[in-house]
Amino acid sequence: MRVAVLGGGSFGTVLAHLIASNAHDVVLWMRDADQCRSMQDTHENVKYLPGYPLDHRLRYGSQLQEAVEDAELVFCAVPGKAVRLLARELKGILGVSGRLISTTKGIEVGTFALMSQILGEELGAIPIGVLSGPNLAKEIMAGSLSGTVIASHDERLRHDVIQVLSSSRFRVFANTDIYGVELAGALKNIYAIASGMASCLAGGENTRSMLMTRALAEMSRFAVYMGANPLTFLGLAGVGDLIATCSSSLSRNFQVGVALAQGKTLNQIVGDLEQTAEGINTIRATKEKSDELGIYMPIVQGLYAVVFDQRPVADVIRGLMTGVPSADVEYTLKI
Repeated sequence: MRVAVLGGGSFGTVLAHLIASNAHDVVLWMRDADQCRSMQDTHENVKYLPGYPLDHRLRYGSQLQEAVEDAELVFCAVPGKAVRLLARELKGILGVSGRLISTTKGIEVGTFALMSQILGEELGAIPIGVLSGPNLAKEIMAGSLSGTVIASHDERLRHDVIQVLSSSRFRVFANTDIYGVELAGALKNIYAIASGMASCLAGGENTRSMLMTRALAEMSRFAVYMGANPLTFLGLAGVGDLIATCSSSLSRNFQVGVALAQGKTLNQIVGDLEQTAEGINTIRATKEKSDELGIYMPIVQGLYAVVFDQRPVADVIRGLMTGVPSADVEYTLKI
């Protein structure tokens, strides 16, 4: 199968490597021609995944049209802020057999559009899928057993993504709830930041387990209001991804939380990160949307107060622990 992966960051590189390892014809596209030449010469992404050799069959390119015009599957693995521009560039050059799969876990500030919605708006009625799950790039490259979810209404797209990515160490599961899978992947970034903060503030396993459980309740409450299937949040794209990113220092959003707890400013944090931490913008977008809709999201509100209003962390934690009475499990008890 002919495949293009757009984006030379860590996860785009991992996807391209997995597909090449399965003997499919895959090109990894990136805007940076110097990075492209470096990867061609070294068969390694020295910027984002140093020390991990890439499959020798993987091809590299910096010309978008050459990468996508004959591709049957196109994976979009660029930062959220670049998705709309990339979608506009794809107009007219994406082949008639091309199908798009978004891997970006973010929300567009101002519109609250998810990445698959942006692709649909800009490119019209083409088959679209969403890939999401607990997929820390370095762990996948190291060979850790991992799984992900492909969500699409298009059965053939789901089948083909499973075919090109699956291996004895990487399993792909299917779902039709595109919105739920994508929303879960975006929202969990918020709670990974909260978990990183908690890890620096003497929070133990009791703290982490309470945070993740309440995060899952908050995510699913919001998602159901927005039209997603709540059962999606019990799968890999929901609780699975939440556990991984709230527990691992490999998560960029977890790193943001640690830095905030250490007293760094948002500008310092963004400058220190090598790649985008989508959770920063997702806090703002979700807080604005939950305010608009009147949805109870205390952790989101608390994080917004810390990150954007510079409220003391101790005050926010005190408010979370003494907030209004809440049911333990959503939809089972009226308080």
